[in-house]
Amino acid sequence: MTKLIIPQNNKDHITGNIKGTVTLVEYGDFQCPSCGEAYPIVKEILKRKGDILKFIFRNFPLYQIHSNALHAAYAAESAGKQNKFWEMHDKLLENQDNLEDKDLQQYAKDLSLDINQFTKDMKSNEIAKKVEEDINGGIKSGVNGTPTFFINGISFDKYYELDLLLEAIDSVKRD
Repeated sequence: MTKLIIPQNNKDHITGNIKGTVTLVEYGDFQCPSCGEAYPIVKEILKRKGDILKFIFRNFPLYQIHSNALHAAYAAESAGKQNKFWEMHDKLLENQDNLEDKDLQQYAKDLSLDINQFTKDMKSNEIAKKVEEDINGGIKSGVNGTPTFFINGISFDKYYELDLLLEAIDSVKRD
């Protein structure tokens, strides 16, 4: 059992109940097939537990094996600068087979982002640093693959099945 080393902070992207009593953190890779499988599970958990749950996504692109993962993370963070992180997050996970730079640009257009700003942000040191901070925080917390989940700061070491995650969230809520 490992602990989340980097606590929730103002650089995190949060959805669900911002004042929720349970925090689910995912370290994910937009090109990772397992993250794609976990995506609808997380959506369902948010639907069922949205009153008590806040969800945080942190980037952990495995760019050594997923050639488009790093730029996809940059795209999500760049969209976040225009308050569209979650929209881009969903688009990337729903289109994992289409994550080339031209696809990322199209998704930005689809989301009505300022394309010039998006393109500038994609290349910025600020975005690269944010993704690097997420990766380093994950490494410090023992993340070595994706998706990796933490519930209220404790690693969720079971397989990311809906029932198992719901059970773990419910057990935290009772504590």
